[in-house]
Amino acid sequence: MDVALGGTFDPVHDGHRRLFERAFELGDVTVGLTSDELAPKTRDVERRVRSFDDRKADLETELESIAADHDRAFEVRKLESPTGIATEPQYDYLVVSPETREGGTRINEIRRERGHDALDVVVVPHVLADDGDIISSTRIVTGEIDEHGTVIDGD
Repeated sequence: MDVALGGTFDPVHDGHRRLFERAFELGDVTVGLTSDELAPKTRDVERRVRSFDDRKADLETELESIAADHDRAFEVRKLESPTGIATEPQYDYLVVSPETREGGTRINEIRRERGHDALDVVVVPHVLADDGDIISSTRIVTGEIDEHGTVIDGD
């Protein structure tokens, strides 16, 4: 089976790792990594997203060990549009987080319009930090938590 997922992944954290684990359980994985143009330049706070090349290098390092553990192949491709690679006919599954579930619905609409089978959309629950809030890249970049969700004491 062929599995697609996408994101900015800056920085990679345990929530992302849960998505990757689930994807590799299902099959060979293609990750659409947002281009520099598509990547959000700001979030809840002002911050720049690292370059595509830097994010890709870190992402490939993360994926190598997970892929090996599951005896699966992977590819990282540049994502130029929000619906990206998942509208291509070869995929069977789309792995998403709860907040991107609606994107999966839109992708399946596009696939049907193009005469492709709908994807099975697999929603992976969020990973929570020690404080009970969601682990997010923004929280990591702002210094609230580390990549594993450990709260950083600012005192």
